[in-house]
Amino acid sequence: MKKALKIIVGLGLLVALIFVLKYFKDSNSKSVEDFKTAEPFYTSINTKTVATGKLNPEEEVELKPQISGIIDKILVEEGDIVQKGDVIAKIRVVPNEQSLVGANGQISTAKLAYNNSKTIYDRNKALFDKGVISRQDFENSELALNQANETLRQAQNNYQIIKRGSLSGGGSANTIIVALIPGTILEIPVREGDQVIESNNFNAGTTIATIADMSKMIFEGKVDEAEVGKLEEGKAIKVILGAIGEKEFPAILTFVAPKGMEENGAVQFTIKADVEVEQSTKIRAGYSANAEIEMESKDSVMVIKESLLQFNRITEKPFVEVQIGDGQFEKKNVELGLSDGINVEITEGVKEGDKIKVWNKASEENNDDDDDDE
Repeated sequence: MKKALKIIVGLGLLVALIFVLKYFKDSNSKSVEDFKTAEPFYTSINTKTVATGKLNPEEEVELKPQISGIIDKILVEEGDIVQKGDVIAKIRVVPNEQSLVGANGQISTAKLAYNNSKTIYDRNKALFDKGVISRQDFENSELALNQANETLRQAQNNYQIIKRGSLSGGGSANTIIVALIPGTILEIPVREGDQVIESNNFNAGTTIATIADMSKMIFEGKVDEAEVGKLEEGKAIKVILGAIGEKEFPAILTFVAPKGMEENGAVQFTIKADVEVEQSTKIRAGYSANAEIEMESKDSVMVIKESLLQFNRITEKPFVEVQIGDGQFEKKNVELGLSDGINVEITEGVKEGDKIKVWNKASEENNDDDDDDE
């Protein structure tokens, strides 16, 4: 009886062992099927950086008056296209009473000096004709008369300028504001009736209008210190305007700042680029823009999807798992080159034809997308 029981127990254990082995075999077979593989391939790869900034006119001119007064009339509106010499506004000169009184006083003083010099001249001329005084004394009195006459003329001119804005009274040189360049009126910060101040060495003056040539635009943005060392003036870049449907414009890098400025804990360098704008495209000054700059580029290099990479938790060195048999993979350290965020160049560690384990869902989705594209 005991012998039969032992046989039954032994058979039961044998059956259980068979089921356990079958379970592990099935589990291993299933895990092998779950892992897909991807092969290295050859393609071009380049690294890019994006600089954020604005698009502004290369040439922008502020129109300022040459004499103080009141805006009598504005003949254009913001957005109007003007040619060089077009009349923008007219200024009515309002004399300063204190200056006017002072100028009038200078005329009176100059007249007194002139009359006195004229009296002396007439007396000396009569004496010279009679041979009483020398030619030198006569010529001195004549010179004094001429100087007094010039002083009187200058005083009268100053009075006219203060009163009317010009000597002739027409005032076209001073009281009419004209466009200095062809372009678009960007801004008119004054209105009719506003008082304006003349521009001189001591005063910037009142801006009546701002004109810019919108066909010549520049991009001005900033790049990080880690990337500025790879930039050179004359490099071709692309400027993208989100305001008009992500439209791209070719541009040439013209300036890279020699000195950086710290902003939010990072050192930024200013860059500028000349942008080629089509005449049919309507651009507005101050548009936000992004400059896409290619930093490095290589053609026909062996790459893998960046998502296939794994990293050693201790050394943080990259590796991949290469298939060496059914369900068997071997870790291989790899040396990396350029990366564009999707593909990464492999310079050492794997070769063409190697089957690399797709170890995560992102890698699997990327490979499925590649298969669809093909």
